[in-house]
Amino acid sequence: MSPNIHFEARLLVMGIVTGACLMAFYDLLRVFRVVVRHGWRWVGLEDLGYWIFAGFCVFYLLYRENDGALRLYVIGAVFLSMILYDRLCSAFFRKILKKAARRFRKRLSERKQR
Repeated sequence: MSPNIHFEARLLVMGIVTGACLMAFYDLLRVFRVVVRHGWRWVGLEDLGYWIFAGFCVFYLLYRENDGALRLYVIGAVFLSMILYDRLCSAFFRKILKKAARRFRKRLSERKQR
């Protein structure tokens, strides 16, 4: 395989991995929201900060690996892997998180009643 094709394939895989990692980080943000309950304004600020962070991560990937040249297929790979991760892994994770949150709140209310 030519070095150019190898480089492009590696860049594509790195875009896919970056998108999956960003969504895994968003799942951690969801856990934080379950543990620390707060209002819609804080949730909005957290989301804004997350998307700014995600934008910088994609920019850093392109800057570090491709000398800052814009590759739309890398941005598309990040976006599509984020969607796939959300539909496959995060959907399962959200179900588990909701069950855990219900149990946690139930135990917390039981302790308050004692």
